[in-house]
Amino acid sequence: RAANMAASSNTPGEETRVRKRRAASSKPEFGLSKNQTDGEGEEVKNEQSGAFPLQPGTYWLTRIALLRSIAFIYFVAFCVAYNQNKQLIGKKGLLPCKQYLNDVKRYVGGKINLDALSYTPTILWFLDWTDMDRNLDNIALVGLGLSTFVLLTGRGNMIIMTLLWILYHSLVSVGQIWYSFGWESQLLETGFLGIFLCPLWSLQQVPRDSPPSRIVIWALRWLIFRIMLGAGLIKLRGDHCWRDLTCMDYHYETQPVPSPISYYVHRSPWWFHRFETLVNHFIELIVPFFIFLGRRMCIIHGVLQILFQVALILSGNLSFLNWLTIVPSIACFDDASLGFFFSSRGGRAKELVTTIQAQDASGQKPVPTLGTLVRRVVNISLGLLIAYLSLPVVLNLLSSRQIMNTSFNPLRIVNTYGAFGSITKERTEVVFQGTHSPDHAEPTAIWEEYEFKCKPGDLRRRPCLISPYHYRLDWLMWFAAFQTYEQNEWVIHLAGRLLANDSIALSLLAHNPFEGRKPPRWIRGEHFRYKFSDPGGIHAAQGKWWIRKRIGPYFPPVSLAGLRKYFEARHWPHPDI
Repeated sequence: RAANMAASSNTPGEETRVRKRRAASSKPEFGLSKNQTDGEGEEVKNEQSGAFPLQPGTYWLTRIALLRSIAFIYFVAFCVAYNQNKQLIGKKGLLPCKQYLNDVKRYVGGKINLDALSYTPTILWFLDWTDMDRNLDNIALVGLGLSTFVLLTGRGNMIIMTLLWILYHSLVSVGQIWYSFGWESQLLETGFLGIFLCPLWSLQQVPRDSPPSRIVIWALRWLIFRIMLGAGLIKLRGDHCWRDLTCMDYHYETQPVPSPISYYVHRSPWWFHRFETLVNHFIELIVPFFIFLGRRMCIIHGVLQILFQVALILSGNLSFLNWLTIVPSIACFDDASLGFFFSSRGGRAKELVTTIQAQDASGQKPVPTLGTLVRRVVNISLGLLIAYLSLPVVLNLLSSRQIMNTSFNPLRIVNTYGAFGSITKERTEVVFQGTHSPDHAEPTAIWEEYEFKCKPGDLRRRPCLISPYHYRLDWLMWFAAFQTYEQNEWVIHLAGRLLANDSIALSLLAHNPFEGRKPPRWIRGEHFRYKFSDPGGIHAAQGKWWIRKRIGPYFPPVSLAGLRKYFEARHWPHPDI
């Protein structure tokens, strides 16, 4: 009776205020935190915690994850550039970019014009060439700064992402063979799409007026589809070992830079290697089509591709290629599937996205502004451009003469990809050796070996695990080992630098046997065949990860005096002591 009397004592005005409070609490408000109160001290329940969980079909959180992922790859790439560009393409580099730009300039008629910019799109054309090393460092440092900001904050706009793309494009365009691999074009294509993920000016993580474009999301899915399908088709059309399921018998031992795990997985049973090859074909040839089979299958595609790339990361050092391939796979996930990765604290991105979804569900979408309409036109134009540039790529995928890792346009916006279309069955290595002996032909001459950062050399040195970082010289030495030094003239350039104990060139190596001593009088290249030792075998018991057998000389002994004319003919500065 007391409760009924208390209830009946409410005045009509109080009942009206209660109804208003209840009505107000049912309306979603942008940015309302979990424990916020309304104007009369009543606590208001946040939609995220109860009635409005994250719904599928939006990509606000996906955009944050994509921006951070792209920024991470940019950060690694610019870090590699800052640490190695001076040695590789700087003033005293093995292939100086200034000389390359001069050659391009002569080729297009001696002027820096649109032809030169189209042939080699780089901002270095507009910088002072008297200190090219500083130019290369500054490009890398600005790129490191911008990518660090986006990586740490998850915030970006079209201006920042465009600058990152231009800066890295400027390095790739003059990088010559050091930047000639598929992951460079893949990063540029991924970074180009990242530009259109962002608002023009705003640095908000969840800018209400700039929702993520579904066209860009599908462009990223189209990218991962082409990457994986291209890799699968080039294998079927390439080395027969992919068809008879024996490629994995060799891959771990002969890949460019093996990891410690490669050593053990190489000795797996034959049936396991056959199973690996079948899984590879399934992931690269069948799974990509999951993208077009609805949300759940698209998510399954993303999960399988990411797990596949993680396995590749652990079993080899393929630069940042596998890390980069994970990035477009993230576009397979929407906000609902990524929500558990984000904090549920009030005012964070996850809560803001929940509020936006609630507003959209209740018909409270904002009125499109002029900027929103312009952005839609830009996104549609982007979709049409990608469709047009994809025509030669699709024709290449369908061709029996498929080529991999090729760009059909100078800006590398849409490219064709592929990896390991053929597998080397034997591992060969070039070992640099130097001696103080006046006569290199003396039987008593003592030859001492140089060690590279990561590639096999010392038999007792454990294989390294450096991915996503990348030693460009070590990678190119793998190619040089199954070619000739005439096809890789930079090898002789490196030998000349070592003859002078050049600190710039030596910074690319792990061990200089002549450190603190006079430079060697002679340098030679020896050619060896390398094989993994057998775990538990006699060589492994001696601490040897590798066993090797000499094939013969790779290049003959050379001296500084003997290289003078060779250097002059190629316009390389002679490394006089």
